[in-house]
Amino acid sequence: MSITDILNPSDIAAALKECEAPDTFNYKKFFQTCGLVKKAPHEVKTLFQFVDNDRSGFVEEQEMLNFLQRFDPSARLLTSAEATEFMAAADRDRDGKIGADEFQAMVHS
Repeated sequence: MSITDILNPSDIAAALKECEAPDTFNYKKFFQTCGLVKKAPHEVKTLFQFVDNDRSGFVEEQEMLNFLQRFDPSARLLTSAEATEFMAAADRDRDGKIGADEFQAMVHS
């Protein structure tokens, strides 16, 4: 399975294009443009597995830097500020990591 089994490749490309420049990533806009907000909770949780690069069940800030590269290996890294903001928005229990339920809740908020 790949991300393109869940999301349309052209929607992913459009979402990545919107945030090509450093410090332009907006997670809400990204989720909207790539079509993730329209997906069922179980599909969002499945996609989370691609973001969880080390398969720990959680995404930590270091993994968050590579978030865009999970959608396309040639995409840029998130800046430290973007990753920190993204983490803060998703990490509802403030344990320093994002679980699948937190990720799904953020996508559908």
